[in-house]
Amino acid sequence: MAKRFELIVFDWDGTLMDSAAAIVTSIQAACGDLGIEPPTDERARHIIGLGLQDALREALPDLDPSRYRELAERYRYHYLSRDHELALFGGAFELIRSLGEAGFLLAIATGKTRSGLDRALASSGLKPLFHASRCADECHSKPHPQMLLELIDEFAVAADSTLMIGDTTHDLLMAKNANVPAVAVAYGAHPRLSLEAEGPLLCAESVAEMHAWLMQNA
Repeated sequence: MAKRFELIVFDWDGTLMDSAAAIVTSIQAACGDLGIEPPTDERARHIIGLGLQDALREALPDLDPSRYRELAERYRYHYLSRDHELALFGGAFELIRSLGEAGFLLAIATGKTRSGLDRALASSGLKPLFHASRCADECHSKPHPQMLLELIDEFAVAADSTLMIGDTTHDLLMAKNANVPAVAVAYGAHPRLSLEAEGPLLCAESVAEMHAWLMQNA
């Protein structure tokens, strides 16, 4: 069967790696270090997927701007202390391997920094399976379409032959802004109802459901 898509772009945190809880607790711990009232779990989960500076400004909009840099440093300290504990969602490695074997171009568009993504790719074993990636310290933060537009340009594919997969509305809005179809996963940072409101082709409850759909429909 002919493929509908040539390029499949994945978000990382909350989509392939089970890291949303670690991000939330790291933000809250960083606030505790500085004596700042931490955001609620819901608020902290909402900003996952954004670049760190944008995420902190959205989570704590009333904070003195001079303190965001210090807060970011404390966040990195707490997150990196747990970095070695994080793992891919069950079935994620097999999914990426299957898509590669099926001939899809595979890429990542993430709110992580380049150094953070490089560590995660190396520890997960997925680095050889992806053809390209874009990070928040190289491009505008989601939902700006720059990451997707650069990947589309790099591989010279059409927007409608590209598929974005992510666990947040930031991912889905980035896809809309780039005129790219999207699939949502409901096991990550944002609730299913918020994801469905953005009109994805699928809102998968598990990696297995996403894998089956992609093999049949991508």
